[in-house]
Amino acid sequence: MRRRVAAIVALLVGAATVVLAVVVAVSQFPRGLFVLGCVVIAAVAAWYGVLRRGIARVVGLAVAGLALAGAVVLVAVGGNFGVDLLVVVGLLVTLAASRATFTAHVDLPRVPAPQHPVLFYNPKSGGGKAERFAVAKEARDRGIEPIELKRGDDLETLVRGAVARGADGLAMAGGDGSQAVVASVAAELSLPYACIPAGTRNHFALDLGVDRDDVVGALDAFVDGGERLVDLAEVNGRVFVNNVSLGVYAEAVQRTGYRAAKIRTILDTVPDALGTGGSDLDMRWTGPGGHGHRGGAAVLVSNNRYRLGRAVGSGTRPHIDDGLLGITVIGAPADGGQRPLQRPWREWSAPSFEVDADRPLPAGVDGEALIFDAPLRFRIRPGALRVRIAHQHPGSSPSALAPEGLRDGLVQLVRTALGRDRKPASPNP
Repeated sequence: MRRRVAAIVALLVGAATVVLAVVVAVSQFPRGLFVLGCVVIAAVAAWYGVLRRGIARVVGLAVAGLALAGAVVLVAVGGNFGVDLLVVVGLLVTLAASRATFTAHVDLPRVPAPQHPVLFYNPKSGGGKAERFAVAKEARDRGIEPIELKRGDDLETLVRGAVARGADGLAMAGGDGSQAVVASVAAELSLPYACIPAGTRNHFALDLGVDRDDVVGALDAFVDGGERLVDLAEVNGRVFVNNVSLGVYAEAVQRTGYRAAKIRTILDTVPDALGTGGSDLDMRWTGPGGHGHRGGAAVLVSNNRYRLGRAVGSGTRPHIDDGLLGITVIGAPADGGQRPLQRPWREWSAPSFEVDADRPLPAGVDGEALIFDAPLRFRIRPGALRVRIAHQHPGSSPSALAPEGLRDGLVQLVRTALGRDRKPASPNP
């Protein structure tokens, strides 16, 4: 009902706003047209910025601010401020209601809580989130044994030691690289696993449906949470929960100055990575049509498909239980008479994938810099991980119901308003 009301509000307010904006643009021509253009640019840029991170977010929000400032100036120099303000408010309400319509909350099947759950936490991860939110104390209050990951400790050894002592539930409060280690052991032993978003970005938590702003509440996954099965992926036997990047980015993260100056390091890496002897000439792979290719400035292999370059839900995975790898290759045609890339951007899904090379390849695995001997063999492990998620958290990706485009979005809004939309079904029914 909440989503249906939001859809009705989005359609009604959106239609009224469009009509009012057209009237203003015509009656106050040409100033009204310029005001309308500024408002539309501000709305689109703000939406773009909110859905992205890093420099893209900064640029999007900056453009939105400048466009909105331009609209305010045009209104101030002569016009009906009240009517113009209604147009701005109408656009903002439409955007908010549309987003609420496409936000899903899944009621996962309740399962018995583990008798001896254990939480591993990195006190330094995410700028010290674990300490700031007193994760160890909160875990003890819920009957979860906390184990701190200290400098020099081997996380996998700690996890296996805890299991040997009787742990029947494993949770990790840290970055995605640490999440992969704990998730790998949990999947191997068929133990329930909980992702506590105490890292810097928490991409895995986001796509699982864990509220990244509720670090402490995520611990309730081992109190009265629900369970879903999700996929894991691996490269040459190493498990990853998000993605593996090869090419320019992977070469850059290997460099000592990357953390201090990321953009500059990446730009400095481009000539080396794409020049003679660089990864662009080394990587060989087979496309979805079965043809062999050589080249690619960047290859991204992910645990399920990401939505890349979309207006809504960009950078997230709509599902993490499809049983397929997401594969994206970006690059220029190779030289030497080899078969060139047919397009600069190629994206597909497959249960396995292989990248060969004439030398060991640098790789960014869930944000960690590693080097693998070629060939790199990727495969998906469908439904390998039993994930517990707190009942108050969404339980599904923020893009699980998000439309692929404007037309699809309008169709879904209408269907939701009429009560005929596709419901956010429970994963692994």
